[in-house]
Amino acid sequence: MYLQQLSFINFKNYAEAEVSLAEGVNAFVGNNGAGKTNLLDAVHYLSLCKSYFNPIDSQQIKQGADFFMINGIFKKNGHKEVVACGVKRNQKKQFKRNKKDYQRLADHIGLLPLVMISPYDISIIIEGSEERRKFIDNVISQTDHNYLDELIAYNKVLVNRNSLLKQIADTGRYDPELLAVFDEQLTASGKRIFEKRRAFMEVFTGIFNRHYQFISEDAEQVELVYESQLLHNDFTALLNKAIERDRVLERTTNGIHKDDLLFNIHGMAMKKFGSQGQQKSFLIALKLAQYTFLTQKNGFKPLLLLDDIFDKLDDNRITKLMQMVSNNDFGQVLITDTSTSRVKGIFDSINVSVKLFKVTEGSIA
Repeated sequence: MYLQQLSFINFKNYAEAEVSLAEGVNAFVGNNGAGKTNLLDAVHYLSLCKSYFNPIDSQQIKQGADFFMINGIFKKNGHKEVVACGVKRNQKKQFKRNKKDYQRLADHIGLLPLVMISPYDISIIIEGSEERRKFIDNVISQTDHNYLDELIAYNKVLVNRNSLLKQIADTGRYDPELLAVFDEQLTASGKRIFEKRRAFMEVFTGIFNRHYQFISEDAEQVELVYESQLLHNDFTALLNKAIERDRVLERTTNGIHKDDLLFNIHGMAMKKFGSQGQQKSFLIALKLAQYTFLTQKNGFKPLLLLDDIFDKLDDNRITKLMQMVSNNDFGQVLITDTSTSRVKGIFDSINVSVKLFKVTEGSIA
């Protein structure tokens, strides 16, 4: 699968732009703030129906305009897929595939899988557990539509249960029967999500280890561990045991919404003891493992978007990474960087052709 053509109007800092892409490596070079990352974000919209960086669609509209439109022509299994995304101020987002509107955006997720690697990914390491759960959910959702529906159902019940706990605290009226209904719904969805996450991590961890060892040349010992309360406890028993605490705190304190991933280096937390280069290598290995997992599950290669990843990596790791993403295990790659000579030098050294684009303020050549 690859993206043949991309065009957009009034998207972020672009009034209008159109590019035809190579099936292999495409590099977008320009100064910081020129719009390189915005171009990758437009591709992310077409794949996952949203921005990679900002959840508010209206904030992606170019200043002074009333709408934005993104169009993409993909080639997948010999067939053409035409995808369009449009947003008007104060109106619902429109998303079309081959000129037909989607009833649910969730139905598009996984059709055109994509992996993005960006400096913003550092939040997966340094921020709270929600960022790491989002990572797990993003990967599984691109291979399993039922998982996404289950996740939506779980979160809806969680909101209802938390509202009931707050209502009990506000009114003093305890409704054990309604709480039992919510508990039953929460545990049913929660157990199914937990089993899918556990099965995913059993496969994913081995893939991650192989990628990190390749990038680092076995220079460090790292560890990726799935942590869940349900690994050692029954969900229903957890809810029953915590009911008094939940009532005091007015929220549900146990469940798969507390799951986490532990990132370690030499037995210590990557967040505290990993250097910037080690953290970046860890994140890249994590995302490349995502790419490999999606390829194995879907039977075709996703798009790979690499946003400004050369910074803080030594030359050896950069070369190893580019060797990896330029071989037959990977398909179309879109890269951004600030240095034309660096991009040319890297790909000349590994004898890989690259289509080079020059990005200036709001234009691509």
